[in-house]
Amino acid sequence: MCGIFGYYDLRRNALKSSVISEMGAVIRHRGPDGMGIFHDVDRAVALGNQRLAILDVEHGGQPFYSEDKSIVVVQNGEIFNYVEIAQELARSGYPCVTGCDTEVILRVYEKYGVCGIEKFNGMFAIAIFDYRINRLYLFRDRAGEKPLHYSFDDGRFLFGSEIKSLLKAMPSHSVDYQALDQFLAFNYVPPPRTMYKGIKHVMPGHYLEVDAGGVREKCWWDLSKIEIQDKTQDEWIKEFNATLDDAVRLRLRSDVPLGAFLSGGVDSSSVVGVMAKHLSSPVKTYCIGFDDPRYDESPYAQEAAERFGTDHHLNVVAPNMLSLWPMATYHCDQPHGDVSFMPTYRVSKMAAQDVKMVLTGDGADELFAGYDKYKNFFASSDNMLSSSTEFQNNYADNISLFTASERSRLFASSLQSQLECSNTLLDVLQPVYDASAHMDRINQVLYIDTVLLLPGNNLVKPDRMGMAASIENRAPFLDYRMIELAFSMPGELKLHNGETKYIYKKAVTSLIGEHLAYRKKQMFTVPVGEWFKTELKAQCENLLLSERVRARQLFNYDYVAQIFKEHCEGLSNYTRQLRALMALEYWYRCFEDE
Repeated sequence: MCGIFGYYDLRRNALKSSVISEMGAVIRHRGPDGMGIFHDVDRAVALGNQRLAILDVEHGGQPFYSEDKSIVVVQNGEIFNYVEIAQELARSGYPCVTGCDTEVILRVYEKYGVCGIEKFNGMFAIAIFDYRINRLYLFRDRAGEKPLHYSFDDGRFLFGSEIKSLLKAMPSHSVDYQALDQFLAFNYVPPPRTMYKGIKHVMPGHYLEVDAGGVREKCWWDLSKIEIQDKTQDEWIKEFNATLDDAVRLRLRSDVPLGAFLSGGVDSSSVVGVMAKHLSSPVKTYCIGFDDPRYDESPYAQEAAERFGTDHHLNVVAPNMLSLWPMATYHCDQPHGDVSFMPTYRVSKMAAQDVKMVLTGDGADELFAGYDKYKNFFASSDNMLSSSTEFQNNYADNISLFTASERSRLFASSLQSQLECSNTLLDVLQPVYDASAHMDRINQVLYIDTVLLLPGNNLVKPDRMGMAASIENRAPFLDYRMIELAFSMPGELKLHNGETKYIYKKAVTSLIGEHLAYRKKQMFTVPVGEWFKTELKAQCENLLLSERVRARQLFNYDYVAQIFKEHCEGLSNYTRQLRALMALEYWYRCFEDE
C-alpha cells in the first residue's frame, strides 16, 4: 500500500523537481515509510512513490528499475499472488532478487508486456515508463480498490493516487459543474468524472497508454463478459467457500503485523473465521462500539470474537463523530454524502496502533445482494418483470438523491445555464444498463453498483480513511475470482424470496453459526437527521444558508431553506439531501476557499 504520482510532458517541458516532491509530500499519509522518485528532466518524465512497507520491508523501496534502466515501475497496492508468479518467472529465466511484489510487476512486464497484467490477483495502481518505446503506462485493478487519477492538458500528462497530488502540479483548476450535478444525483461523483474539470479516474479494469500520439484508454478486464453457469446449490456453496478460503489465504501475506475489522456482520465474521483457520496465533480484531445501545452492534462482534478466539479490541465512542467531517473530506478529495466514512477512520486509527494491515468484508454486499435496498426494490414484481425502459427508469428513481425536477429547483438560474441539458442519472447509467442488458434483473442492479458505487464511493471509504491512518485494507471478497464467481451465479441465488445473500449465508453458516449468519443487517444508522433539528441545527444553518455559502451562488437558497424548514418541522425527511449539501460545503471550504 502506497501512493504514486508523476508526470510525462510530451513537449519535454520538465517540471521542477521541487514540484515533484510536493506531489509526493501531500500524500505522505499514504506511505510514511519513505519517498522514492525517478525524474528524467531531459525526457520530462517522473514516477514517484510514497511507501507503506508491507512486503520485503528492507528491499522493497520504489521505484524499481530493469537492469539496463530502460523500464521504471512504481505501484500502489499489493499483488497477492506474487509468490506464485515469481516462481513461474524464475523457471522461465526472469528471476526476482527481492521478495517484493513490485519487482514481480517489473519482471512480468519484461517477459509478457502489457498483457501480463492479467496474471495479477491484487489491488493496484501501477505506473510503468518504458524508454524503449518512450511510453508511459498506467494500470488500475479490476474492482477499483486503488485510486488512480490523471489529467492531460497542453501536452502535459499528470497522474496520482489522490487528486491533491495533481493539484500541486497544475497552474490552475476549476470546478466541473456537470460533476456537481452528478454528485447531487448520486450522492457521490460517479467515475470517471471528478469535481475538477480535466481530472479523471482511470476506470477499474482499464489502462492508459501515453506517448507522442496522445493518451489512449484500453479495457483489460470486462466484468460484463462473465456468463451465467448452471450448478446445483451444493456446487455453488462448495465453490464459494473454496474461493473465499484461498482469497483470505493470499491476503495474509505480510511482513508486518496484521489484523481484521470485525463488526459482527456476516461479511467480517466470515473473513475472520477463515483467517482463524490459517493463522497459528489469534487474529487481532478491531471494532467500534457506540455508547447508545440503539446503534451499537459491538455485541455481535464480541460473539464472533469469542467464537474464533480472537485478540479483540473494542473502542466504545459517542455516535456523533461529525467533528471528523472536514478531515474526512480532505482525505477524500471530493464530497461524499456518506457519514460512515467517519467511524471507518476511527476504527482504522485504532487498529493502526498495533498493525499496519487489516482484512475487511468490503464488496460482499454489492456482489451478493446484501443491502436491504435490493430487497425493497424487488419487493414489487413490477421491477422484476417490467420492460427494460421501465426497469431503468424505476431504478434511476430508486437511487436518486435529488431527482431531476428537484435539482432544477435547487440550482441557481445562473448555474443552470452552465449545465448541459440532460437526464444526469440516465446519462451515467445508460452505458452500464447496455453492458448488462443480457443479465437477469438482480445481477443487473448488482452490476451497476459494482462498476459505479463501489469505485465511486464504497471503496473510497476504506482506501482513503485507511490511508489517513496509514493502514492498509485488504478485501478478500474483491478477489477477482470471487467477483467472477458472483456474476456467474443467477441473481435468484443471491436475493431469494426476500432473503438477502441467500446462497452466501447458507455457505458460511457452518463457519460463523446461524445467529451471526442470519442476524439483521445493521448500517451506521445514528440519528443524524434528528441532530440536524437539535444539537446540530446551528451547524446546519452555517453550512447551508450562511452568507459565506450564499456567496457561491450555486443554489436557490430559498429552496434550500424550505427543505431545511420542512425537515426540522418533521414534515419531510431530507436527511440524505441535507447531508450531501453540507458535504459539498465542507469540500468547497477545504479545497476551493483554501
